[in-house]
Amino acid sequence: MALTDTKLRNLKPGDKAYQEADEGGLFVEVMPGGAKVWRLRYRLAGKQEKVTLGDYPTYFLGEARTWRDDCKALAGRGLSPMALKRGDPVPDDAAPAVKEMAQAFVRNWCMKAVERAKAKEAEAKAADTLEAFARRWYAEIAEPANSSPRNIKRILDKDVIPALGAKQIADVTVTDILAITDKIKNRGADQMALQTRNVLKRLFAYAIAREKTTFNPAAAIEAKFIAQAKSRDVALTPEEVGRLLRAIYQSSMKRAHKLALHLLILCMVRKSELIEAKWEEIDLDRAEWSIPGERMKKDKPHLVPLSRQVVAMFEELKGLASGSDWVFPSRGDLKQPIAKSTLNVAVRALEIEVRDFVIHDFRRTASTHLHEAGFNSDWIEKALAHETKGIRGVYNRAQYADQRREMLQWWADFVDSQIQDGCGQVIIGPFGKAYRAA
Repeated sequence: MALTDTKLRNLKPGDKAYQEADEGGLFVEVMPGGAKVWRLRYRLAGKQEKVTLGDYPTYFLGEARTWRDDCKALAGRGLSPMALKRGDPVPDDAAPAVKEMAQAFVRNWCMKAVERAKAKEAEAKAADTLEAFARRWYAEIAEPANSSPRNIKRILDKDVIPALGAKQIADVTVTDILAITDKIKNRGADQMALQTRNVLKRLFAYAIAREKTTFNPAAAIEAKFIAQAKSRDVALTPEEVGRLLRAIYQSSMKRAHKLALHLLILCMVRKSELIEAKWEEIDLDRAEWSIPGERMKKDKPHLVPLSRQVVAMFEELKGLASGSDWVFPSRGDLKQPIAKSTLNVAVRALEIEVRDFVIHDFRRTASTHLHEAGFNSDWIEKALAHETKGIRGVYNRAQYADQRREMLQWWADFVDSQIQDGCGQVIIGPFGKAYRAA
């Protein structure tokens, strides 16, 4: 049965090469790697010869059949298409009409084949430049997945493409990446240098997935070698808070760990205070979390009023805890909480354009924004379980429970507003139970 374009498109590679015949000795050979190569069997002076045209779809079915007819016409006049393709001269004693036919065959099928091969190679090479692949990655991956992709595009257009755009993506080295980040740092923009490295790390991860390269030169450079921020100096901006939480909820980490990181921001507690929490400490009906003194840094019990959002998260976590006494039980042992390093590892695995920070910076972030919003410092310090020193601390024994409840609800609503996407919808969903907005 003759081949069709549909059948050609649907031919799949196998463990070994195989052939699918057309008519008149023409066939396509499907290689294990997926290439489909046009070949022709014909007879010349009683002997069988085989000649190759090129691959499909560089040559479509109609072109291959025209080539077949030209080959067989040459063979009918005593000339070998195979010999002409490898560059053998036309015999001197060949008739003028035969010589003309041979010359036309060489022009149409041999020289053009070389030109097509070169053009195809050049096209493939151009597609694998860093600029071409970066544009593709941005359009296919970065832009749809980011609420603010302009930052990524600016990084590519300003620093990456001018420096490395013409280079083959497989040829980019660690030295190339460092040259870019060093140049940015020389402008006094250390954090932008780090963001640029993070963007390139994601770009090359995609290039590896698309089999364009086997090495990620940006991933080989640790963030601390580019820019370091002192923990005591770091408070995330509102935009960074939103970007971080979107990245958390869009990541592949366990749902319970996503909620844990969100709770750390909203509750203003220390990491150890959260991951070692037990259900007996949490009263969802009263919307209160009572942390016993033995688990607190200052050995004094601490009351955390719970916002509507936090109550909803704890209700979901209750279902995820599988009956454990711990809010965040270990996967291997429900009688133990998760390891203290679990959340740190989860944060380090995130692919985000947020400057270096540690989990403890969540507390500073909350404190900074609450102060900027005009909330009373005593309420904020009490929410952080900080001890007020001096004479003022002696007289300031109030718990400020009602004020802190109001403040923490404002903070949860504020964080929600930073997580929102462009449509005004909170992308994390209603947790285990929908909560009513104020």
